[in-house]
Parts: sequence; C-alpha cells; structure tokens
Amino acid sequence: MTPAQLQIAHEVHVPGSTLLLALTGWMDGGDVSTGSVKQLMEGHRVREIATIAPDDFYIYNFPGSMEVAALFRPPVKYEDGVVVEHVMPSNTFWADESTKLLFFVGREPNLKWQTFADCIFTLANQAGVSRIIFMGSFGGSVPHTREPRLYGSVSHESLKPLLKEFGLRPSDYEGPGSFASFLLAEAKRHGVEMISFVAEIPSYLQGINPLSIEAITRRLAKALNQPIDLDALREASNLWESRVTAAVEKDTELAETIRKLEEQYDNELIESESAEGT
Repeated sequence: MTPAQLQIAHEVHVPGSTLLLALTGWMDGGDVSTGSVKQLMEGHRVREIATIAPDDFYIYNFPGSMEVAALFRPPVKYEDGVVVEHVMPSNTFWADESTKLLFFVGREPNLKWQTFADCIFTLANQAGVSRIIFMGSFGGSVPHTREPRLYGSVSHESLKPLLKEFGLRPSDYEGPGSFASFLLAEAKRHGVEMISFVAEIPSYLQGINPLSIEAITRRLAKALNQPIDLDALREASNLWESRVTAAVEKDTELAETIRKLEEQYDNELIESESAEGT
C-alpha cells in the first residue's frame, strides 16, 4: 500500500536501478550529502517523478529560546516590505531511466521515521531499485589539507566486500543514530540493498566543503561506472583549501592544532601502508 504522503507524478520501472540518496541535517556537514547527489545529477537528463509531502514529518514551531526555535522554522525572505520567498521542506525524487539511476534529495525527518522510510522504500520497490546508496559526512580529526577519510556501512553481510572494492573503511561507529542508519537497518526487510558512503570532514570548519564533495563524487562515479567531469570540483577544492589555509594562518593556536592533526594523519597513513605491505 502506498503511503498517503508519497505523491507520485510519473511512474517509472527500471529493474536493477540504483537510488542515490541525500539528506540535509545530521549527516550533511559541509553540504557533502546534498552537494554530492546534486553533483552526480549534473549531466543527466532527469525528470521529477515523486515527492514526499512534508507536514507530517517536521517540527516548525519548537518551544524554547529564539535561538533554538530558529533551527526549526522555515526560512523566509522579504524585499522592500514584500515577502518574496518562504521555503518549506522539500523531499523530491528524480529519475534518469537511460542510466538506471534515481536520485532523492530531502530533509531528515523529525517525526514518523517509519512512515518516511516506507515512502522511500515504496518508491524504490515500485521503480525496480535494487540498491540504495547514501552519501553523508561527520566532523572528525582529519585536517583540511589532507584527503578526507571515507567510511562505509552496508545493510547486508554479503555486501561487505564492496567496502574494500570501493576503498571505504568499515564503520565501527557507536552512538546516536541518523535517519540514514535507520534506513540501513530497514533495507533488508524491504528487499533492497543499501550502502552508505560517509566522509570525515574537519570539525573546526563550517560551511560547504568542496574537497569532501569531490572525494565522495569521485569514488561514487567509479563505483557506478559513470563518467563525471570533476575539473570544476577540483578547481573549487583547490580554491577552498587556499582560502581556508590563509584564514587559519591568522590564528596561531588553530594553525598549531592543524599541524598536529596533519602529523597524526600522515603517521596513520604510513602505519597503514606498512601493515598492508607485511
């Protein structure tokens, strides 16, 4: 039975297709989740096929201080006294049937996780999706001057070899869970494989992280055997790193912290390569 919140505009059925999934919120630091999926959508002739109606899944009026409540309220914009923009949460599916790829960009739900998940799995099953791939990020100890570490997790034991094939470190995380983790736990019950690609990003930075978006996009392009022009991303990554480094050099304490992180990163890399060589 199709959940009432799932609004299908165009029915598609592409057996063996892959759904690339992005969610704002808990695991979208540096815009890595949404930025990577949007990057992968470029160059594809996609059409919108479905949406998930938002009202049952989000808190708009959270009690408490204005600073806390502001995190939940929809953004609005006025120009010269006239309201010109009021943005409610959106959850949209697109499809490029010629490449057997579906895309989803949405917002992690505050409420009714099971129902929201049912919407995603229902669409996936109706469209013939055999595998869902989530992209995300978390703040860690990797310095901005180094390639982000990429971690992976899977819904099925049989998928574990893919982590090595895709160059992902198996996740050993334990702690508060994201909605993406809930989807991983639910995937087997819905007869769909699921893999999670997660980049470790510098915890001392805020805002978009082109370097991590590039790393995830490059790895996924290889995994999907999809040609992607990475020149613009590489240029953005180089410019971003130069600007961050210039800003960091003005903060002596932060610069010293980053030098220590670089040393730890390099030592770990040397130890890992030595272990692989024995």
